[in-house]
Amino acid sequence: MYAMKAYRVAEARAQFSTLLDEAEGGDAVVIERKGIRFRLAVEATDPADCRVRPAIVYADPDVLSGSWTWTNSPQGLRFRGRRSARRPSPPRA
Repeated sequence: MYAMKAYRVAEARAQFSTLLDEAEGGDAVVIERKGIRFRLAVEATDPADCRVRPAIVYADPDVLSGSWTWTNSPQGLRFRGRRSARRPSPPRA
């Protein structure tokens, strides 16, 4: 026999964490308000949704090429140009 637990809104509000535990455990939990029944169920999550996403979505092409960089300071991120490597001077005649 399949047991379903039904609660009125006032009961559900008072025992909400218990209802969540019951639903997580696989029990059917129903909350009824004014004749309308709501079912509390656990939604399966996709492991891909739990992965860490990058903080920077777009980077300026100059930053990617190495022409510019940034430093972190108490005032926030500051952009600065990178010094290019010194080129050897052409030979003198």
